[in-house]
Amino acid sequence: METLTAQKQDIKEVIKKSPLIISGPCSAETEDQVMQTAIRLAATGKVDIMRAGIWKPRTRPGSFEGIGTKGLPWMQQAKKETGLPVAVEVATAKQVEDALHFDVDVLWVGARTTVNPFSVQEIADALKGVKVPVLIKNPINPDLELWIGGMERIAKAGIEDLGLIHRGFSSYGNTEYRNAPMWHLAIEMKRRYPGIPMINDPSHICGRRDILQEVAQKAIDLDFDGLIIESHIDPDNAWSDAKQQITPEVLAEMLEAIRWRKDDVASAEYHAALEKLRQQINQLDDELLQVLSTRMKVAEKIGEYKKNNDITILQTNRWNEILERAVSKGNKVGLSEDFITKYMDAVHMESIHHQNKIMNS
Repeated sequence: METLTAQKQDIKEVIKKSPLIISGPCSAETEDQVMQTAIRLAATGKVDIMRAGIWKPRTRPGSFEGIGTKGLPWMQQAKKETGLPVAVEVATAKQVEDALHFDVDVLWVGARTTVNPFSVQEIADALKGVKVPVLIKNPINPDLELWIGGMERIAKAGIEDLGLIHRGFSSYGNTEYRNAPMWHLAIEMKRRYPGIPMINDPSHICGRRDILQEVAQKAIDLDFDGLIIESHIDPDNAWSDAKQQITPEVLAEMLEAIRWRKDDVASAEYHAALEKLRQQINQLDDELLQVLSTRMKVAEKIGEYKKNNDITILQTNRWNEILERAVSKGNKVGLSEDFITKYMDAVHMESIHHQNKIMNS
């Protein structure tokens, strides 16, 4: 019992590290592969926790769906040999039970599970009375409420050491990434839950190894608390997700190349300069809001004319004209087309909302 308590205390300290680095193969394939990966990861001196997929939920049958429970003793032995704590994904109560039986230190709930409240609740019920860190990946679809709900269910089971994993979201039309990062959603979760660690998963965002470092650096720039990166001793011949995995040695080089940022610095000069600029931002924001309020009042007047003449709210030609004009002017002052389009879409929808109230009053 004393040994178990010591292990739990150790993992509680490890999980609080920032940056926290978790790495290992997408899937545990063979006993030798797991052991060699653990040895090489430990040799880098940069990895805090080893991960490996034991059960792999796949989109279609016929793909490799994980080695199953027989891979858990391999993880247990790898931990014994290297001292690295180990983490696995769980999707059912039985998987939770098996993982804990083989002394898995950290559990995570996958994106395909987070979308299903019944599955998350089953895991939560299996965790009652257990003291183990649990990380919750964002759901596949961009739905913050599902992500929050998953976290709340696990927390209500009595789990004290919670963390979030941002692995990107499936989105129609996305071509650059395997899963679009949609950074604004992760940032919103950080804003709502500043006390919960947020770990970035560039492997599943990228889907390919050539842009891993770029995404990892952006996550660190955005004050994420760590990274979970897939690493394999022979990536090209991995049984699953071969294109996004890297060797432990390449991982070490990547982590060495990342510029690690601080969230603050003890410098009076820095804080004074920043405060002055932030006051300028506050003033500009106040002016923007006032201008937007005036714009909506003009939109309401237009709504009155449309109502009196039985004209539809949406005027597609006029909207296209406004958007094209805004994009053109935005480009000239250094604003991206993507930002202008999103901004004007939001302004347009608010204008429609105001006009709708006038039309139906």
